[in-house]
Amino acid sequence: MKILQLCKKFPYPLKDGESIAVTYLSKALNDLGCEVTLLSMNTSKHYMKINDLPVDFNHYKEIHVTALDNSLKPLAAFKNLFSIDSYHISRFICADFRDKLIDLLKSNEYDVVQLETLYLAPYIDVIKEYSNALVTMRAHNIEFEIWERITSNTKYLLKKWYLKYLTGKLRRYELNNLNKYDYLIAVSERDLYKFKALGYKNGAMSSPIGLDIRNYNAKANNQISKDICFIGALDWMPNMEGLLWFIENVWPKLHKQFPTIKLHIAGRNTPDSLMEMKLPNVVIHGEVPDAVLFMDQYETMIVPLFSGSGMRVKILEGMALGKIIITTAMGKEGINAKDGVHLLEANDANAFVARVSDVVNNKIDKELIGKSARDFVENNYDHGVNAAKLLEKYKSLKSNPSYFKETIRH
Repeated sequence: MKILQLCKKFPYPLKDGESIAVTYLSKALNDLGCEVTLLSMNTSKHYMKINDLPVDFNHYKEIHVTALDNSLKPLAAFKNLFSIDSYHISRFICADFRDKLIDLLKSNEYDVVQLETLYLAPYIDVIKEYSNALVTMRAHNIEFEIWERITSNTKYLLKKWYLKYLTGKLRRYELNNLNKYDYLIAVSERDLYKFKALGYKNGAMSSPIGLDIRNYNAKANNQISKDICFIGALDWMPNMEGLLWFIENVWPKLHKQFPTIKLHIAGRNTPDSLMEMKLPNVVIHGEVPDAVLFMDQYETMIVPLFSGSGMRVKILEGMALGKIIITTAMGKEGINAKDGVHLLEANDANAFVARVSDVVNNKIDKELIGKSARDFVENNYDHGVNAAKLLEKYKSLKSNPSYFKETIRH
């Protein structure tokens, strides 16, 4: 099966959930005999030097990239106030990307064109004009839901108004385009149910983000620190929001109770304001070369999220390493892990302090939780198993021409 995968940013290095989700699925599809071609924007925000790709990043038949300056521009943001267009989406509309897409569609007969996230939706009409391929949307989350939650948690009135305005336009765009996909792939049953409740009517399935569990064998082995770690892309607002909340509301209490324990913070695009922050026993690492090795050094990992949507891949990675994950109900949303069995849940400052205290004072069976977490990921989030189910669905759809409302769409 020939698949064209469209991405809004290049899916390497594997330091954020989206890159991990894209790469592991495409690798698994290649292992299953699919011919996968990548067309990706190479954005100014997440620029990748393609010549620096490792030799084992070889699962694509072809890799095509187009440059895009998607930086936030005050003038463009101001002009957008007087437009019906979503500013979130318009930053990813690129003439070069469109032209390259047309060129690929004219030169190849793809079975499936898979869009990775809503931000590729502006190109659906182009795909349908130049191809009879199955157009699928792999929704890593419900995009407007992330921003609704961020808006709800914002205190400053002017910023809250502005975010609410932008979120309203993003919501309209997402809902107006829901039924333009031939098939929808949600990353959780929860998201699938929500999409249908929002009005999605075409074919759909849930297919969780998978990991190659072989990449999560413990490396630190002998000496695991009792310190606490946090890792996440810090240019993603929900991560930064949750981390700052933890630093302000939880860490002072924890430091007072456990003065020798440190909090280690790592993340891609760590802002200068955080790098320069001087807090007792808080170590800011910035971007680390190996996220798995970083996580594996520590016994406990915190994921204090109060907004967001979809699935948190870093939680899956930490669980695959057998770590004690302490997160919120929203943090584990989309992951059917059980509190006290696979991870620990805490939804306010006192609960976080209590959970950390239980870990440090050995009031829980850490070895049992770590093993249960690892087993849970192996049994439910194996990238090969999930890719095989998705490929089976693709083959079924392609073998049923009556699935399409129109045999020829262009």
